[in-house]
Amino acid sequence: MMEIAIIISAIAISSGIALLVGGAVGLGEGYVAGKAVEAIGRQPEAENAIRTTMILGQAISESGAIYSLAVVLLMIFTIVLPLLGRFMDLLG
Repeated sequence: MMEIAIIISAIAISSGIALLVGGAVGLGEGYVAGKAVEAIGRQPEAENAIRTTMILGQAISESGAIYSLAVVLLMIFTIVLPLLGRFMDLLG
C-alpha cells in the first residue's frame, strides 16, 4: 500500500514541475517577443527576418511545452487514476 502512495505522490510532484516548466515557456516567449519588437524598432528594414526568426523560435519552444503537457496528462490518466482506485479499495 505504501508503494502505491509513493508512486502517486511522485507522479503528482513531477506533474506539477512539468506544468511549471510549461508556464516558464510562456514567460520566455513573452520575453522573446519583447526583444523582437525592440530589434524591429532599431532596424525596421530587418523586420521580416526578425519576425520569421522569432516565430520559428517560439514554435519550437512551444512544442516543448505541449510535449510536457501531453506527458503530464498521459501519466495522470494512465498511471495515477488506476492506482488511485486500487489505493482507495485497499483503504476501504
